[in-house]
Amino acid sequence: MNGGWAMIPLALLSLAAIYIFMERYLTLKKAAKNPEGFNDRIKSMVLAGDINGAKMLCAQANTPVSRMISKGVSRIGSPLKNIETSIENVGKIEISRLEKNLSALATIAGAAPMLGFLGTVTGMIGAFIAIAQAEGSVSPKLLSSGIYEAMVTTATGLIIGLPAYVGYNYLVSKIDSIVHAMEYSSIEFLDLLQEPQL
Repeated sequence: MNGGWAMIPLALLSLAAIYIFMERYLTLKKAAKNPEGFNDRIKSMVLAGDINGAKMLCAQANTPVSRMISKGVSRIGSPLKNIETSIENVGKIEISRLEKNLSALATIAGAAPMLGFLGTVTGMIGAFIAIAQAEGSVSPKLLSSGIYEAMVTTATGLIIGLPAYVGYNYLVSKIDSIVHAMEYSSIEFLDLLQEPQL
């Protein structure tokens, strides 16, 4: 508490950043795990006409990719454009789910250092007020307490902001790789539907 009032919101921001990062990390780790050979198994089932088996496989996988493919499998028989649109719509919903709370983490990464600097300014103001009110010679202790408060809040703000910023960018890169897998799987599935049937 030597950092003054700014340490309370900074502590709350640090807890929020840790929670958001861990929750998103675990969610994205689960979302990135598709069963081995998932696309090949779906392809063989669709070509064999085993639509129910393909739906069951998608339900068991329960990932963004499998939910997209499941929507496409359930639309087999419809015009290709309708299948493509339904897959795209599910894809948009899945991406929105993946990005949940990321903007809050980005806000924390920017707000924590600024809040730290605000604490610095108020600490310095407090120090100068104490100097102005002191009669006679100013003791080093009087001056150092305000500067101490100022430096602690700046350091704390940066300590929270930097890992939050790195964590945000790490999560964004994870989402990009999942979105790439979703796009690849959807294109492969649509190509499968356009293959000439023997």
